[in-house]
Amino acid sequence: MLFIISLLSFVAIHSAPNSFVLGGELNPSMTPEAIEKLQAIYGVNKPLLSQYIDWIQNILTLNFGVSFVSGKEVSEVIAQRVGLTLFLNITTLFVVFSLSLYLGIESALAFQKKKDYFIQQLSLFSFSMPSFYLALLMLLLFSVNLQWLPLAGLHSLEEKEGISYYLDMLWHLLLPLGVMIFVSVGTMIIYIRSLTLEILKSDYYFFALSRDLPKKKLLYDFIVPNLLPPLITMLGLSVPSLIGGSVILESIFGLDGMGQLFYMSAVSRDYPVIMGILMISAFLTLVGNIVADLILLKINPHMLKR
Repeated sequence: MLFIISLLSFVAIHSAPNSFVLGGELNPSMTPEAIEKLQAIYGVNKPLLSQYIDWIQNILTLNFGVSFVSGKEVSEVIAQRVGLTLFLNITTLFVVFSLSLYLGIESALAFQKKKDYFIQQLSLFSFSMPSFYLALLMLLLFSVNLQWLPLAGLHSLEEKEGISYYLDMLWHLLLPLGVMIFVSVGTMIIYIRSLTLEILKSDYYFFALSRDLPKKKLLYDFIVPNLLPPLITMLGLSVPSLIGGSVILESIFGLDGMGQLFYMSAVSRDYPVIMGILMISAFLTLVGNIVADLILLKINPHMLKR
């Protein structure tokens, strides 16, 4: 799978109409000899097949090449940014899992009541809201007009130390995390509500009701265990959309994460960084799906027999 992703990424990047070297060709102060030397340094004067083989051999040793813009190792540049992106996405997944599980079940249990209608409308609003539009609205409201939250960045201008450093960072991440959670939770609530309604119509649930079991026992022994497998699968499949959303939100909120780095590299045609981020994102997506499958096997060992 990673091989297919690497091939598609390489072909797509090198099919782009412009390139980093083309910028040098448009510079009147650049001589043809200097351009040829630049092409030789970065290996872009070789045939595409040779470039791809060299790139694959290098990434097997975690060598993603050298950035066209900064001149640093791509792995070093990405390592400085990936931690923030992982924190944002893992936190979002955890909160979305907990919140959607609670609201989805509550909506189904209150079927066609006021609570159900309210949660449905909230879910549809979340599902239809573009993340970039909501981010701009929240910045305008809470940062510009009310001035309750920071406008951009990860830290305040005043240097913080100790626990104040991390509290200040969390304060700056409050708005980005809120936007990421809100635009992601709607789909999960609708999905869990639908699954819960199917469980409430099942024969085994009616049998449990006939035994006059307490509501908590019905919830934790019959509803939640049957919701976890499809929910975990859905969360695993949502990892790519979260990583993709980081590109937009990190750029809007001025966060030095992997998403912002990808955007800046795309603008400057920094191909080694772009391909490095694509491969790491693909790897993280595969890891997320593998972890989801392992959790499913832990929850239901009988899946191995299928």
